[in-house]
Amino acid sequence: MKSKLLISFLGLILSVSAADTPAYPLKTCVVSGEKLGGMGKPVAITHEGTEVLLCCKSCIKDFKEDPAKYVKMVKDAAAKK
Repeated sequence: MKSKLLISFLGLILSVSAADTPAYPLKTCVVSGEKLGGMGKPVAITHEGTEVLLCCKSCIKDFKEDPAKYVKMVKDAAAKK
């Protein structure tokens, strides 16, 4: 009984968390402009609490040179939705 209750509780937490997470606002890489998923699975980087998706590992270096610029692009796109 305890295990069924625990599993139900965990399922509820996961479903609420997924519902509260907004969809990623962009379809392209903020660094290269390439379509996300066009070069394989996008690379996710979190900077100061904001997730940024990049088209490939090659974009990480450019992202790290000016992360605030790219985070702003994601936040601006999310504000428009």
